[in-house]
Amino acid sequence: MSKPIERTANKGHDADYGDLQQDIAPPVSTRTRAQRFKSILRAMFGTRIAKSGMRIRIVALGFVALYCVIGGKLVWLGFKPEPQGLRRVAQEASSRARPEIVDRNGEILASDVRIDSVFAEPRNIVDKDEAVELLTAVLPNLDAKELREKLGSRKGFVWVKRAISPKEREEVFRLGLPGVGFLPENKRVYPNGPIASHVLGFTNTDNIGIAGIEKYIDTLGISDLGSAGFRVSANDLAPIKLSLDIKATHAVRDELMKGLERYQAKAAAAAVMDVDTGEIIAIASVPDYDPNNPVDAHDPNRINRMTVGVFEMGSTFKALTLAMALDARKVNLNTRIDARGALRYGRFNIRDFRGQNRALTVSEVFTYSSNVGTARAALMVGVDGHKAFLSKLGQLDRMRTEMPESAEPIVPRRWGELNTMTIAFGHGLAVAPLQAMMAVGAMVNGGKLVNPTFRLRSIEEAQADAPQVIRAETSEQMRYLMRLNAEVGSARTIDVAGYFAGGKTGTAEKVVNGRYSKERVFTTFTAVAPSDKPKYLFLTVYDEPQGVPETQNQRTAAWNAGATTGRIIERVTPLLGLPPRQNTPTGSFPSVARLGVGLPSSGSNWR
Repeated sequence: MSKPIERTANKGHDADYGDLQQDIAPPVSTRTRAQRFKSILRAMFGTRIAKSGMRIRIVALGFVALYCVIGGKLVWLGFKPEPQGLRRVAQEASSRARPEIVDRNGEILASDVRIDSVFAEPRNIVDKDEAVELLTAVLPNLDAKELREKLGSRKGFVWVKRAISPKEREEVFRLGLPGVGFLPENKRVYPNGPIASHVLGFTNTDNIGIAGIEKYIDTLGISDLGSAGFRVSANDLAPIKLSLDIKATHAVRDELMKGLERYQAKAAAAAVMDVDTGEIIAIASVPDYDPNNPVDAHDPNRINRMTVGVFEMGSTFKALTLAMALDARKVNLNTRIDARGALRYGRFNIRDFRGQNRALTVSEVFTYSSNVGTARAALMVGVDGHKAFLSKLGQLDRMRTEMPESAEPIVPRRWGELNTMTIAFGHGLAVAPLQAMMAVGAMVNGGKLVNPTFRLRSIEEAQADAPQVIRAETSEQMRYLMRLNAEVGSARTIDVAGYFAGGKTGTAEKVVNGRYSKERVFTTFTAVAPSDKPKYLFLTVYDEPQGVPETQNQRTAAWNAGATTGRIIERVTPLLGLPPRQNTPTGSFPSVARLGVGLPSSGSNWR
């Protein structure tokens, strides 16, 4: 009985085990895929000749896929933009061109030249120490420590050296250093060296204007072309034509350099201006600097004293004061003004340098350069009228020209009668010399205030924006006074034969520690030629000239600034096409003649 039961039990167990085996066995399709995979492996790695065709096709397909990946990568790299830093630097370096600067006759004053600069990509340099050693060997001016820091950075681009010579480029090229290359750049050159350097200014290593006309050029939007991605060359840009005459400028600078040594002065400056157009024909301030290597440009003693420095202009301001009184009809040339003794105001006394101790006509006040007479003439007009007149002449505000550098006048905070009295003869108000020159120009050109310019400008363009500040008759009288002063007064040093010049001296004591110093003076001389039909105005200044044997130990303006102005007139006017005249002009001052005043060179007793 037991055995059947066991068989049944075993049979049931076997059935269950059979069902379990059937549950875990792989399906037919799965076995088929495994068999196929094994077949492929045998086809690829087997040695049967019948299967070699399939192996070749599979291997070829793999190589095709690999080459497609590599080719796609190369195409992607070809269209991938450069690293931003390198692209920007390369673009700006190649596109930052500047227009040429030329003088009024087309002579080149500043131009671009193409040079190379060395750069490095620190990420691509294998041995940085070796690179530093090799580069400093062929470029000895490099700082090894600084270069090592640059090459050790994680930047994609660094400059190694800007503006290298062709020889240096060849030596760096021969090093064959990976990650070191060259970029072409534009470098500014100034073929005339320091001549007109204060006007031209200079650029930095990125060819961006730092001072002078170079900085002015950038305000015209030219530098924005490179930033906008436009690649331009100097040939694409019209030259910037200045009003300067380079030959006349050289002559002016040469005379100043001689005078600087002759009079042992701290500094000197001079300018020549067309009185009708306001064009600056020549200008120089020494000591100056070479814009090709402007290491001295920021020396305080090398500033442009014509536009950046402000000074009390001394007796040259008497021309403005007497013009004011004449134009207001408070006086005429025959009016006598009390100049006896000192003019007292509270505890202050105003005295004449060489007092005549008598009443002086307006003509005599000018030729004797009377402080007392000029102060009394200013008081006739009054404080408010005086301030309004000087403001009208542009003496109380900053003068604006193409030159970015200009100084603000030093004006009294509280302007009373005493200020009017001292400012009348050139003390108590400090202005830029070119600013004072502008005002004197209006005194002699018929009465129109023409703003100075360093660009070419026609008479019509200048007069269109030139207000009438004094009557034409007053201007004629001022030309008469300046010519008279050149014949019998302190301006005799500029009475160059054939040019009928006129002028006015000015000597101002400088303020040292809050007090006027008799040992330090600022001398000024302004002149017009010819005085009957004015064409050019001249201004020369000396900062702290010394008395020397040649000047009989005198340091006043007639001995230094006046003498230099005479030499400039004699040397420059022929260069500007103004030949000397053989005969003295007659009938030059008709309104003055109607007053019955003795005329220059007429033989009359002008007193």
